[in-house]
Amino acid sequence: MKLAKWQGLGNDYLIVEEAALPAPLTRETIGLLCDRHLGVGSDGILLKTEPTGAVPGAVARMRVFNPDGGEPEMCGNGIRMFARYLAGVGAVVGREFTVETLAGPVTPRLLNDGAVRVDMGRARFRSDSVAPEVAPGAPATGAAGGADVVDAVLQAGGVDYRFTFVDVGNPHCVIFVDDPATFDVAGVGPVIERHPFFPNRVNVEFICVEVDGSIRMRVWERGVGETQACGTGASAVGAACVRLGRATSPVPVHLLGGDLTIEVEDGAEIGAGARTGAACAAAEAGGAGSEAGRPAPQAGRASEANGAGAGSEGLRVFMTGAAEEVFTAELSPELLHRLGWPAPSPY
Repeated sequence: MKLAKWQGLGNDYLIVEEAALPAPLTRETIGLLCDRHLGVGSDGILLKTEPTGAVPGAVARMRVFNPDGGEPEMCGNGIRMFARYLAGVGAVVGREFTVETLAGPVTPRLLNDGAVRVDMGRARFRSDSVAPEVAPGAPATGAAGGADVVDAVLQAGGVDYRFTFVDVGNPHCVIFVDDPATFDVAGVGPVIERHPFFPNRVNVEFICVEVDGSIRMRVWERGVGETQACGTGASAVGAACVRLGRATSPVPVHLLGGDLTIEVEDGAEIGAGARTGAACAAAEAGGAGSEAGRPAPQAGRASEANGAGAGSEGLRVFMTGAAEEVFTAELSPELLHRLGWPAPSPY
């Protein structure tokens, strides 16, 4: 069985065509394929299937699987890889086309430099996937009555974190911290991922706005852990910062694996609050999730610079970044055997 491995900013995926599978994917086979010691190794699997017909004009359907077998709605890095893969195997005509995902239609455009610009649709700041009523002792404010969850307060592990919820086809919790490089992502990320405010779990971004208006971030991905990059996460971060008046479009986002450019329609101008790298590295004297020296805004309210038209319609987001093929290969008979799939004898 043949598969391809691609990466986007260090976030790597196996691309598999459903028609080539000798048996349906299961939680066990997904986990083994993604295992970096016993399998091929990746942050997940992108499964190419035939469109269901739910998205008119879709050239293919992209399903995403995490190593734990969970199926998220979308993957921003994945859609860039998937788009270039489709072009490489001759599955598309032209530079712009539509792909069906669980999050709905997504439209990538292939650029001349090998990068891919993706219309991510609208970033919304409310969702049915969050619970206004949360467990006692773990309150979150700003969600009552279906309001946007912007610059709200979430308590986790005895610490109050200011966060903004963003739905870009999958859920994200964007948290400002003093310095993402030194923040305890591995400790706090899984706690917030499984916080009762997010019944379906959530991706968590820990970010800092630099003096030049760019954003540094680290991401804890739902069902995966910390990764080098997350395209939907960067899109959520860009939308949140524009909504809060702390960035202006286009927004450069610096991730561990490289950079993405996020464009946000109807964006507000950047306001006060951008800080130098040195300021980002200041001691977390104001609390683990707060910014030292910055007065805490009223819970559940966005800043005065909220983007025009950001309400229930959200903000339209475009993501641009690279993706490249690592290799294409046939699985060995030994690995096929361990997967429980039909294979010729290796001997």
